[in-house]
Amino acid sequence: MQHLVELYKEWSGEEPLNVAPLAGAGSNRVYYRLSSCTGKTVIGVVGTSCEENEAFIYLATHFVPKGLPVPEVYAVSADSMRYLQQDLGSMSLFDAIAKGRKSGGMYDEEEKELLRRTMALLPALQVRGAEGLDFSHCYPQEEMDVTNVMFDLNYFKYCFLKATGIDFHELRLEKDFHCLARDLMNSSSSTFLYRDFQARNVMLDADGNPCFIDFQGGRKGPLEYDVASFLWQASAHYSTNLRNEMIEVYLDALSEYIEVDRVLFHKRLRLFVLFRTLQVLGAYGFRGYFERKKHFLESIPSAIENLSALLAGGVCDYPYLHSVLQQ
Repeated sequence: MQHLVELYKEWSGEEPLNVAPLAGAGSNRVYYRLSSCTGKTVIGVVGTSCEENEAFIYLATHFVPKGLPVPEVYAVSADSMRYLQQDLGSMSLFDAIAKGRKSGGMYDEEEKELLRRTMALLPALQVRGAEGLDFSHCYPQEEMDVTNVMFDLNYFKYCFLKATGIDFHELRLEKDFHCLARDLMNSSSSTFLYRDFQARNVMLDADGNPCFIDFQGGRKGPLEYDVASFLWQASAHYSTNLRNEMIEVYLDALSEYIEVDRVLFHKRLRLFVLFRTLQVLGAYGFRGYFERKKHFLESIPSAIENLSALLAGGVCDYPYLHSVLQQ
Protein backbone atom coordinates (compact mmCIF):
# COMPACT_ATOMS: atom_id res chain seq x y z
CA MET A 1 0.00 0.00 0.00
CA GLN A 2 2.91 2.39 0.67
CA HIS A 3 3.77 2.37 -3.05
CA LEU A 4 0.18 3.42 -3.78
CA VAL A 5 0.48 6.29 -1.29
CA GLU A 6 3.68 7.38 -3.03
CA LEU A 7 1.88 7.38 -6.37
CA TYR A 8 -0.87 9.51 -4.84
CA LYS A 9 1.70 11.99 -3.51
CA GLU A 10 3.35 12.25 -6.95
CA TRP A 11 -0.03 12.91 -8.54
CA SER A 12 -1.58 15.27 -5.99
CA GLY A 13 1.49 16.80 -4.40
CA GLU A 14 0.38 15.90 -0.89
CA GLU A 15 -0.12 12.99 1.47
CA PRO A 16 -3.61 11.43 1.49
CA LEU A 17 -5.55 12.34 4.62
CA ASN A 18 -7.03 8.85 4.77
CA VAL A 19 -6.57 5.50 3.02
CA ALA A 20 -9.41 3.02 3.44
CA PRO A 21 -9.44 -0.51 1.97
CA LEU A 22 -12.53 -1.43 -0.02
CA ALA A 23 -14.23 -4.80 -0.08
CA GLY A 24 -13.08 -6.95 -2.98
CA ALA A 25 -15.21 -9.16 -5.21
CA GLY A 26 -14.13 -12.04 -7.41
CA SER A 27 -10.76 -10.69 -8.55
CA ASN A 28 -7.36 -10.58 -6.87
CA ARG A 29 -7.04 -6.81 -7.30
CA VAL A 30 -7.05 -4.73 -4.12
CA TYR A 31 -8.87 -1.40 -3.95
CA TYR A 32 -8.45 1.60 -1.65
CA ARG A 33 -10.24 4.92 -1.32
CA LEU A 34 -7.73 7.74 -0.80
CA SER A 35 -9.02 11.05 0.55
CA SER A 36 -7.46 14.51 0.47
CA CYS A 37 -7.76 17.17 3.16
CA THR A 38 -10.43 18.86 1.03
CA GLY A 39 -12.54 15.71 0.92
CA LYS A 40 -11.78 14.83 -2.71
CA THR A 41 -11.42 11.07 -3.14
CA VAL A 42 -9.88 8.74 -5.71
CA ILE A 43 -9.72 4.98 -5.98
CA GLY A 44 -6.32 3.34 -5.80
CA VAL A 45 -5.91 -0.05 -7.42
CA VAL A 46 -3.18 -2.59 -6.76
CA GLY A 47 -3.19 -5.36 -9.33
CA THR A 48 -1.41 -8.69 -9.62
CA SER A 49 -0.98 -8.67 -13.41
CA CYS A 50 0.85 -5.93 -15.26
CA GLU A 51 -0.79 -6.93 -18.57
CA GLU A 52 -4.29 -6.87 -17.07
CA ASN A 53 -3.70 -3.46 -15.51
CA GLU A 54 -2.37 -2.08 -18.79
CA ALA A 55 -5.43 -3.40 -20.62
CA PHE A 56 -7.76 -1.56 -18.24
CA ILE A 57 -5.70 1.63 -18.42
CA TYR A 58 -5.61 1.55 -22.22
CA LEU A 59 -9.34 0.86 -22.52
CA ALA A 60 -10.33 3.54 -20.01
CA THR A 61 -8.06 6.07 -21.73
CA HIS A 62 -9.67 5.16 -25.06
CA PHE A 63 -13.27 5.29 -23.77
CA VAL A 64 -13.18 8.52 -21.72
CA PRO A 65 -12.61 10.94 -24.67
CA LYS A 66 -15.61 9.34 -26.39
CA GLY A 67 -17.81 10.39 -23.49
CA LEU A 68 -18.48 6.80 -22.47
CA PRO A 69 -19.46 6.27 -18.81
CA VAL A 70 -16.24 4.79 -17.40
CA PRO A 71 -13.82 6.01 -14.71
CA GLU A 72 -10.96 8.27 -15.73
CA VAL A 73 -7.44 7.06 -14.91
CA TYR A 74 -5.42 9.81 -13.21
CA ALA A 75 -2.00 8.28 -12.57
CA VAL A 76 -0.13 5.02 -13.22
CA SER A 77 2.99 3.66 -11.52
CA ALA A 78 6.10 3.07 -13.64
CA ASP A 79 5.62 -0.71 -13.48
CA SER A 80 1.86 -0.47 -14.17
CA MET A 81 1.11 -2.46 -11.02
CA ARG A 82 -0.74 0.42 -9.34
CA TYR A 83 -2.97 3.20 -10.62
CA LEU A 84 -5.39 5.87 -9.45
CA GLN A 85 -8.82 6.22 -11.00
CA GLN A 86 -11.93 8.32 -10.62
CA ASP A 87 -14.09 7.54 -7.60
CA LEU A 88 -17.60 6.76 -8.81
CA GLY A 89 -18.97 6.34 -5.29
CA SER A 90 -20.01 3.31 -3.29
CA MET A 91 -23.39 2.44 -4.80
CA SER A 92 -23.33 -0.34 -7.38
CA LEU A 93 -26.31 -1.29 -9.51
CA PHE A 94 -26.20 -4.63 -7.70
CA ASP A 95 -26.79 -2.83 -4.38
CA ALA A 96 -29.38 -0.44 -5.83
CA ILE A 97 -31.63 -3.28 -7.02
CA ALA A 98 -31.09 -5.46 -3.95
CA LYS A 99 -34.73 -5.25 -2.87
CA GLY A 100 -36.03 -6.75 -6.09
CA ARG A 101 -33.35 -9.42 -6.15
CA LYS A 102 -33.94 -10.46 -2.54
CA SER A 103 -37.69 -10.64 -3.15
CA GLY A 104 -37.11 -13.27 -5.83
CA GLY A 105 -37.43 -10.93 -8.81
CA MET A 106 -40.18 -8.53 -7.73
CA TYR A 107 -38.46 -5.41 -9.06
CA ASP A 108 -40.21 -2.08 -8.54
CA GLU A 109 -40.42 0.65 -11.18
CA GLU A 110 -37.39 2.54 -9.85
CA GLU A 111 -35.25 -0.59 -10.07
CA LYS A 112 -36.55 -1.40 -13.55
CA GLU A 113 -35.70 2.11 -14.71
CA LEU A 114 -32.10 1.64 -13.55
CA LEU A 115 -31.96 -1.60 -15.53
CA ARG A 116 -33.40 0.12 -18.61
CA ARG A 117 -30.86 2.93 -18.42
CA THR A 118 -28.02 0.45 -18.03
CA MET A 119 -29.10 -1.71 -20.97
CA ALA A 120 -29.60 1.39 -23.13
CA LEU A 121 -26.00 2.47 -22.44
CA LEU A 122 -24.38 -0.85 -23.31
CA PRO A 123 -24.48 -0.47 -27.14
CA ALA A 124 -22.49 2.77 -26.93
CA LEU A 125 -19.64 0.94 -25.19
CA GLN A 126 -19.85 -1.99 -27.59
CA VAL A 127 -20.07 -0.05 -30.85
CA ARG A 128 -18.65 3.44 -30.27
CA GLY A 129 -16.09 2.02 -27.88
CA ALA A 130 -14.79 -0.28 -30.63
CA GLU A 131 -14.24 2.58 -33.07
CA GLY A 132 -10.51 3.21 -33.36
CA LEU A 133 -9.75 0.67 -30.62
CA ASP A 134 -6.48 -1.22 -30.95
CA PHE A 135 -7.61 -4.65 -29.78
CA SER A 136 -4.01 -5.84 -29.51
CA HIS A 137 -3.98 -4.08 -26.11
CA CYS A 138 -6.71 -6.39 -24.79
CA TYR A 139 -5.87 -9.03 -22.19
CA PRO A 140 -5.39 -11.97 -22.32
CA GLN A 141 -6.33 -11.98 -26.01
CA GLU A 142 -7.60 -9.47 -28.52
CA GLU A 143 -10.62 -11.38 -29.83
CA MET A 144 -13.03 -14.05 -28.66
CA ASP A 145 -12.58 -17.18 -30.78
CA VAL A 146 -13.28 -20.92 -30.81
CA THR A 147 -10.22 -21.61 -28.65
CA ASN A 148 -11.53 -19.14 -26.09
CA VAL A 149 -14.95 -20.85 -26.10
CA MET A 150 -13.42 -24.31 -25.71
CA PHE A 151 -11.30 -23.09 -22.81
CA ASP A 152 -14.44 -21.90 -20.99
CA LEU A 153 -16.39 -25.08 -21.79
CA ASN A 154 -13.55 -27.20 -20.42
CA TYR A 155 -13.40 -24.89 -17.41
CA PHE A 156 -17.02 -25.90 -16.80
CA LYS A 157 -16.15 -29.58 -17.32
CA TYR A 158 -13.16 -29.71 -14.98
CA CYS A 159 -14.17 -27.18 -12.30
CA PHE A 160 -17.86 -27.99 -12.03
CA LEU A 161 -19.07 -31.05 -13.91
CA LYS A 162 -16.38 -33.44 -12.66
CA ALA A 163 -16.93 -32.18 -9.11
CA THR A 164 -20.55 -33.40 -9.26
CA GLY A 165 -19.47 -37.03 -9.66
CA ILE A 166 -21.69 -37.50 -12.74
CA ASP A 167 -20.32 -40.16 -15.08
CA PHE A 168 -19.99 -38.98 -18.69
CA HIS A 169 -18.23 -39.91 -21.93
CA GLU A 170 -15.55 -37.27 -22.45
CA LEU A 171 -15.15 -37.71 -26.21
CA ARG A 172 -18.89 -37.47 -26.89
CA LEU A 173 -19.12 -34.39 -24.69
CA GLU A 174 -16.09 -32.87 -26.41
CA LYS A 175 -17.76 -33.38 -29.80
CA ASP A 176 -20.83 -31.40 -28.69
CA PHE A 177 -18.59 -28.75 -27.16
CA HIS A 178 -16.94 -28.27 -30.55
CA CYS A 179 -20.33 -27.99 -32.26
CA LEU A 180 -21.47 -25.38 -29.75
CA ALA A 181 -18.21 -23.42 -30.14
CA ARG A 182 -18.53 -23.48 -33.93
CA ASP A 183 -22.12 -22.22 -33.78
CA LEU A 184 -21.25 -19.45 -31.33
CA MET A 185 -18.43 -18.16 -33.49
CA ASN A 186 -19.96 -18.62 -36.93
CA SER A 187 -20.18 -14.89 -37.62
CA SER A 188 -17.51 -12.20 -37.44
CA SER A 189 -17.75 -9.20 -35.14
CA SER A 190 -15.98 -5.86 -34.88
CA THR A 191 -17.63 -4.74 -31.64
CA PHE A 192 -16.28 -4.53 -28.10
CA LEU A 193 -17.16 -7.44 -25.83
CA TYR A 194 -17.30 -6.30 -22.18
CA ARG A 195 -17.23 -9.98 -21.13
CA ASP A 196 -18.03 -9.41 -17.43
CA PHE A 197 -21.11 -7.24 -17.84
CA GLN A 198 -23.08 -7.68 -14.61
CA ALA A 199 -24.80 -5.51 -12.01
CA ARG A 200 -21.76 -5.65 -9.69
CA ASN A 201 -19.69 -3.97 -12.41
CA VAL A 202 -22.04 -1.03 -12.87
CA MET A 203 -21.65 1.87 -10.46
CA LEU A 204 -24.14 4.69 -9.94
CA ASP A 205 -22.42 8.06 -9.74
CA ALA A 206 -23.45 10.98 -7.53
CA ASP A 207 -26.29 11.80 -9.95
CA GLY A 208 -27.47 8.20 -10.14
CA ASN A 209 -26.09 7.63 -13.64
CA PRO A 210 -24.84 4.10 -14.50
CA CYS A 211 -21.09 3.86 -15.12
CA PHE A 212 -19.09 0.81 -16.21
CA ILE A 213 -16.09 -0.63 -14.34
CA ASP A 214 -13.95 -3.80 -14.44
CA PHE A 215 -13.86 -4.11 -18.23
CA GLN A 216 -10.18 -5.11 -18.29
CA GLY A 217 -11.10 -8.55 -19.69
CA GLY A 218 -12.84 -6.99 -22.70
CA ARG A 219 -11.93 -7.81 -26.28
CA LYS A 220 -13.38 -7.90 -29.78
CA GLY A 221 -16.42 -10.15 -29.76
CA PRO A 222 -20.14 -10.76 -30.33
CA LEU A 223 -22.79 -8.42 -28.93
CA GLU A 224 -25.03 -11.20 -27.66
CA TYR A 225 -22.56 -12.37 -25.03
CA ASP A 226 -22.91 -9.26 -22.86
CA VAL A 227 -26.71 -9.33 -23.00
CA ALA A 228 -26.72 -12.98 -21.92
CA SER A 229 -24.18 -12.24 -19.19
CA PHE A 230 -26.27 -9.44 -17.69
CA LEU A 231 -29.84 -10.66 -18.03
CA TRP A 232 -29.15 -14.27 -17.04
CA GLN A 233 -27.06 -13.37 -13.99
CA ALA A 234 -27.79 -16.33 -11.72
CA SER A 235 -28.78 -14.48 -8.55
CA ALA A 236 -30.78 -11.69 -10.22
CA HIS A 237 -34.01 -13.70 -10.67
CA TYR A 238 -35.15 -11.60 -13.63
CA SER A 239 -38.53 -12.73 -14.91
CA THR A 240 -39.02 -13.71 -18.55
CA ASN A 241 -41.12 -10.59 -19.12
CA LEU A 242 -38.47 -8.33 -17.60
CA ARG A 243 -35.71 -9.97 -19.62
CA ASN A 244 -37.73 -9.55 -22.83
CA GLU A 245 -38.36 -5.90 -22.02
CA MET A 246 -34.67 -5.27 -21.38
CA ILE A 247 -33.68 -7.01 -24.60
CA GLU A 248 -36.00 -4.69 -26.53
CA VAL A 249 -34.57 -1.64 -24.73
CA TYR A 250 -31.10 -2.85 -25.69
CA LEU A 251 -32.01 -3.52 -29.33
CA ASP A 252 -33.72 -0.14 -29.69
CA ALA A 253 -30.53 1.55 -28.43
CA LEU A 254 -28.32 -0.67 -30.62
CA SER A 255 -30.33 0.22 -33.72
CA GLU A 256 -29.12 3.82 -33.34
CA TYR A 257 -25.63 2.58 -34.23
CA ILE A 258 -26.03 -0.41 -36.53
CA GLU A 259 -28.73 -2.24 -38.49
CA VAL A 260 -30.32 -4.90 -36.29
CA ASP A 261 -31.79 -8.24 -37.39
CA ARG A 262 -33.92 -8.95 -34.31
CA VAL A 263 -34.84 -12.49 -35.32
CA LEU A 264 -31.21 -13.47 -35.82
CA PHE A 265 -30.21 -11.69 -32.62
CA HIS A 266 -32.72 -13.68 -30.54
CA LYS A 267 -31.63 -16.93 -32.18
CA ARG A 268 -27.97 -16.31 -31.38
CA LEU A 269 -28.77 -14.99 -27.93
CA ARG A 270 -30.21 -18.38 -26.95
CA LEU A 271 -26.85 -20.00 -27.69
CA PHE A 272 -24.92 -17.42 -25.72
CA VAL A 273 -27.24 -17.83 -22.75
CA LEU A 274 -26.44 -21.54 -22.71
CA PHE A 275 -22.72 -20.91 -23.08
CA ARG A 276 -22.65 -18.17 -20.45
CA THR A 277 -24.54 -20.39 -17.99
CA LEU A 278 -21.97 -23.17 -18.38
CA GLN A 279 -19.12 -20.69 -18.10
CA VAL A 280 -20.61 -19.24 -14.90
CA LEU A 281 -21.00 -22.70 -13.37
CA GLY A 282 -17.33 -23.34 -14.11
CA ALA A 283 -16.37 -20.11 -12.36
CA TYR A 284 -18.66 -20.86 -9.41
CA GLY A 285 -17.17 -24.33 -9.17
CA PHE A 286 -13.63 -23.04 -9.06
CA ARG A 287 -14.26 -20.05 -6.80
CA GLY A 288 -16.71 -21.95 -4.62
CA TYR A 289 -15.69 -25.61 -4.43
CA PHE A 290 -11.94 -25.06 -4.67
CA GLU A 291 -11.34 -21.57 -3.25
CA ARG A 292 -14.25 -21.90 -0.78
CA LYS A 293 -15.57 -18.38 -1.42
CA LYS A 294 -19.01 -18.10 0.14
CA HIS A 295 -20.65 -15.83 -2.44
CA PHE A 296 -19.88 -18.24 -5.27
CA LEU A 297 -21.08 -21.28 -3.34
CA GLU A 298 -24.34 -19.50 -2.54
CA SER A 299 -24.84 -18.61 -6.23
CA ILE A 300 -24.66 -22.20 -7.51
CA PRO A 301 -28.34 -23.15 -6.81
CA SER A 302 -29.58 -20.09 -8.75
CA ALA A 303 -27.32 -20.96 -11.69
CA ILE A 304 -28.67 -24.52 -11.67
CA GLU A 305 -32.22 -23.11 -11.73
CA ASN A 306 -31.25 -21.04 -14.79
CA LEU A 307 -29.85 -24.15 -16.45
CA SER A 308 -33.00 -26.15 -15.71
CA ALA A 309 -35.16 -23.44 -17.27
CA LEU A 310 -32.94 -23.36 -20.37
CA LEU A 311 -33.18 -27.12 -20.84
CA ALA A 312 -36.95 -27.04 -20.36
CA GLY A 313 -37.12 -24.35 -23.03
CA GLY A 314 -35.27 -26.49 -25.57
CA VAL A 315 -32.24 -24.20 -25.79
CA CYS A 316 -29.67 -27.01 -25.96
CA ASP A 317 -29.69 -28.62 -29.41
CA TYR A 318 -26.66 -30.81 -28.69
CA PRO A 319 -27.96 -34.27 -27.74
CA TYR A 320 -25.17 -35.62 -25.55
CA LEU A 321 -24.49 -32.30 -23.84
CA HIS A 322 -28.24 -32.05 -23.19
CA SER A 323 -28.35 -35.48 -21.56
CA VAL A 324 -25.37 -34.68 -19.33
CA LEU A 325 -26.86 -31.33 -18.27
CA GLN A 326 -30.17 -33.01 -17.46
CA GLN A 327 -28.34 -35.26 -15.06
